[in-house]
Amino acid sequence: MNIGILTGGGDCPGLNAVIRAVVKRGLQLGHEFTGIKEGWRGLLDQKTVKLARGSVSGLLPLGGTILGTSRTNPFKNEKDAEKLLRNIDELKLDALVCIGGDDTLSVASKLHDRGIKTVGVPKTIDNDLSGTDFTFGFDTAVSIVTWALDRLHSTTEAHQRVMVVEVMGRHAGWIAVYGGLAGGADVILIPEQPFDVDEVCGYIKKRREAGKYFSLVVAAEGAYPKEAPGMITKEKELDAFGHVRLGGVGEFLAGEIEKRLNVESRFVVLGHLQRGGTPTAYDRVLATRFGLKAIEMLDAGVFGRMVALQGNKIVDVSLHEATSKLKTVDLEMLRTAQIFFG
Repeated sequence: MNIGILTGGGDCPGLNAVIRAVVKRGLQLGHEFTGIKEGWRGLLDQKTVKLARGSVSGLLPLGGTILGTSRTNPFKNEKDAEKLLRNIDELKLDALVCIGGDDTLSVASKLHDRGIKTVGVPKTIDNDLSGTDFTFGFDTAVSIVTWALDRLHSTTEAHQRVMVVEVMGRHAGWIAVYGGLAGGADVILIPEQPFDVDEVCGYIKKRREAGKYFSLVVAAEGAYPKEAPGMITKEKELDAFGHVRLGGVGEFLAGEIEKRLNVESRFVVLGHLQRGGTPTAYDRVLATRFGLKAIEMLDAGVFGRMVALQGNKIVDVSLHEATSKLKTVDLEMLRTAQIFFG
């Protein structure tokens, strides 16, 4: 088979490790590969490159994606959807390995419904895809948050400040919870549970009364106060999949804490630091296992499925199941974090 490979959505540590595993194993099985540049946009524009063994040499530790990416939605209108199907035929692609998050894999699912042989690989640092315990890239993002909190701890304590650290997490607070726990955050705020500003201030006040004159607050970008109508944004423009760009909860919260407690407060937005750079050892191994499973599924004639981690086993679930709902932080994990508040 001539198998197309694309990476869509935000870049993520481990993407290149997946590409490497798919191509290396696929060549052993007798397949050939066409790399599709810039995600679904590249397939609409027929921007491709042949992938051979030399193309994937040295990719295991490399961050980003050698194929490039975009947030293009080819099903935004029927004209583009028809063009996508026509290009798949013209490029003589027998199947597609689609590496991405909910948006990218929802397109893969729709293509499968229209007769295209697709397999999905779950990629998102937010860890919010259903059907899999973890997605590759998440461990790297959590490690970056932990690294940042370790360093912010000393400067925050030296100046007896409150530091609000804004991390990624639109609708799911996995990065905030895991990173906050690992980095010793004093308060963790996530989208799944709207926060009360007075309650947050109460935790900080309690610490100061106990002689702890500094505090670290971790807030997912999608976290929002109970009194607000929804998530905090600085821009109203939507992307191709209908998402608004989030940002501002850290700045908002630091301002409210300083105003209500008269305590010097600062905010830091980690932003794209969380998704850039080399993947951790865990993500390299997970991405490799995902890539091997994906090509072996295609070789066996298994389509319309997404590879997934369940326990310590690599399995597959339907693309429909994986994209039907977001996987949010469970209450048990949230209660574990709350034990250390204040």
